[in-house]
Amino acid sequence: MSSHVVVSRPRFDSRAVALGDEQRPPKDAESSVRENLYAGTSAGLATAGYRSAKYTQEEWFANNYATLNQAVTDYNNAEKLRHESKTLYTDTEAGTFRTQTEGTRYLGERLVDIHFWKSELEQNIKQIAAETELLLGQKRRLEKALDTTEIPFAIATDNLTCRERRFGPDLVKDQVEEELLKEVELIRSVQALLKRTLDQTANQIRANRQAKQTLELDWSDKHQAYGLDDQCGRFNNKSADTQHHPSSSKLQDQVSDPEAWVKFTQDNLRVCEQEQQASASLRLLAERVLQETSEDMRVQSANVDKAFSQRCLQLTEAKTQLELHLAKVLKQIGAQEKNIVCLQQAVYDKQAPLRVAESRLYHRAQRPNMELCRDTPQLSLLGEVEQISETVTVLQRQLCEARRSLSDLEDTRMTLEKDIHCKTHSLFIDREKCLAHRTRYPTVLALSGY
Repeated sequence: MSSHVVVSRPRFDSRAVALGDEQRPPKDAESSVRENLYAGTSAGLATAGYRSAKYTQEEWFANNYATLNQAVTDYNNAEKLRHESKTLYTDTEAGTFRTQTEGTRYLGERLVDIHFWKSELEQNIKQIAAETELLLGQKRRLEKALDTTEIPFAIATDNLTCRERRFGPDLVKDQVEEELLKEVELIRSVQALLKRTLDQTANQIRANRQAKQTLELDWSDKHQAYGLDDQCGRFNNKSADTQHHPSSSKLQDQVSDPEAWVKFTQDNLRVCEQEQQASASLRLLAERVLQETSEDMRVQSANVDKAFSQRCLQLTEAKTQLELHLAKVLKQIGAQEKNIVCLQQAVYDKQAPLRVAESRLYHRAQRPNMELCRDTPQLSLLGEVEQISETVTVLQRQLCEARRSLSDLEDTRMTLEKDIHCKTHSLFIDREKCLAHRTRYPTVLALSGY
């Protein structure tokens, strides 16, 4: 290699020409600049002994060799890069196809999962809807049964009010009144129980509808997600409706993971199943309440009717006995009245003999002197007057007793007639009013809400 140093050709500086005389440097400096300005030029002999601006032959070969080497290097690098690019293209194409195929498969699996849970939701929605309809039917029965209880309550209270119009000794707290009070208390307790059951039923219906709404919202979301995933699964590289969405690859906030997604639906289904079980249990409870309350009310109604029948039988027997005694008393009154008439006649009949005896004694008392003798006729007349007087006294005493007995009989007759009237009135209330009103008592089916 040559020992010559290759330098570049000096560049002419025109700025020095533009300088004026005022700015011209000193001579020594000017001669130094001139030497530097023309140093290295090849103009004639003046450049002899200085470095030439031309390349040497060795430099040309070296430059040529370097150019060839650079070309070979660039060619090899390009060939290697092309091969690597082809390999990378093939690998990325296969990887992209594999990733896309895998994504499509995952979308298909996701669609299967969504369809499964969507089917489960649809089934449970139908079940909770059917259960709610059954519970609504039970609620209507409870409302009808509650309304129906107003009829026996009105009947029982009306019976108590009617029986308050009894008077005399019949205004008594008997077995009928006790059974009627039990019936009123039973109806009130039944109404309270039916109201509580109605409230529970209404709350359960709201809970069922809330669970159904939750499932419907979940089903709607899954239906929309199924449509979107189905649309995504149908996308391919030749689809015309695809475009770039650079921001879609970013993770969204508040997203769920598969476990949370499955747990959310399972929790909703579990709540729905719990509400269905609670609703079914409440329906059974309501059915048992309706059945037991209707049977209890009918049993109590039968007890009241039985008590009414027994009471009416007692009143009838008492009335019959009173009527028999009244008949006897009336008969005895008639006989006593006749007896009084006979006694009065007997007393009247004793007046004539007494007048006769007293007249005899009066006239004999006017006998003169020694003829005024207490002889046998005188003694006989005295005994006759005394006997008749005693007889009249006894008859009059007996007449007083007869009149007092007649007065007692009249009082007894009045008492019996009043008591018979009282029994007749009580029988009219119990038999004609109460029992007739109780024929409108609802049946077991009506009390059960049918």
